[in-house]
Amino acid sequence: MLEELPDLPYLPELPHRGPGADLIGRSALFLTDLHVDLQPAGWRLVSRPGHDERRGRDLLERDLDSFEEAAHDYVGPVKVQVAGPWTLAASLELTRGDKALADEGAVRDLSESLADGVAGHVADMRKRLPNASIIVAFDEPSLPAVVAGHIPTASGFSTLPRPEGWFAEQRLSTVLTGISAPAGVHCCAENPPITLVRKAGAAFVSLDFTLPFSVATMDEFGEAVEAGVGVIAGLVGTGGSGAGRQSGILSDVGRTVEPILSLWRRLGLAAEQLREVAVSPTCGLAGASPQAAIAAMRMCREAGNRLAEGDL
Repeated sequence: MLEELPDLPYLPELPHRGPGADLIGRSALFLTDLHVDLQPAGWRLVSRPGHDERRGRDLLERDLDSFEEAAHDYVGPVKVQVAGPWTLAASLELTRGDKALADEGAVRDLSESLADGVAGHVADMRKRLPNASIIVAFDEPSLPAVVAGHIPTASGFSTLPRPEGWFAEQRLSTVLTGISAPAGVHCCAENPPITLVRKAGAAFVSLDFTLPFSVATMDEFGEAVEAGVGVIAGLVGTGGSGAGRQSGILSDVGRTVEPILSLWRRLGLAAEQLREVAVSPTCGLAGASPQAAIAAMRMCREAGNRLAEGDL
């Protein structure tokens, strides 16, 4: 991380190590006074910590120790990431088998517990890396499906009701503004609810720019940029079938940055603002080989340098 992304390294997740290292399992570790256990259907909220939670905490502690050792004298921003409240609510089961999303009180408890736990995580990172500036990305891949009412029930025969707009914004705002660190939202799904994220207080949005944007989404993005919301642009392919995920894009920095340049020109945004855009992979690198992951990170750095030139 420190060698390939010296301007914005991040604490990596390595989910192939098993339960507790995955996005949902690791993120649940930050819940204060709430515990999880891995069931055949996925992670479930339980009354006391079990083997899977303890294993996850051990993996996290070892990761933090390793990162601290490598970055002890690092000066600059460091990104940490954790699943957001709506993705957790759509993924974690209650004891009776329904998703937490089905219970408004459970969603409220989750968001407040997550905010408290992530605030503690940020404080720990600051002690470990006293010269670093910690920023937090809340991963919300399920957010568009949540607000559209597309999350299936436990039976799979129906979908859970979508939350009221004010409640969706309020719960997201709880974690974004409650951790004493710049925080934003990463969403690699099509047509993310950017206005909701902006109103909830996100300092930045992290989006997949190789996916098609609807006219409404483009307008929401333009409003967010003009309002001062930062941008982390997912431009570098991570494998898969999408057009922006083809491996060939890693060989041409011009092709890599073209999606955001085209959008920037179409919206008439200022070149000066383009210089502040960071570049990331389109989504996670968990499915990539070590060589492919390194190549993707190097392309992120090259693409970021190209955008820093501010040349539209």
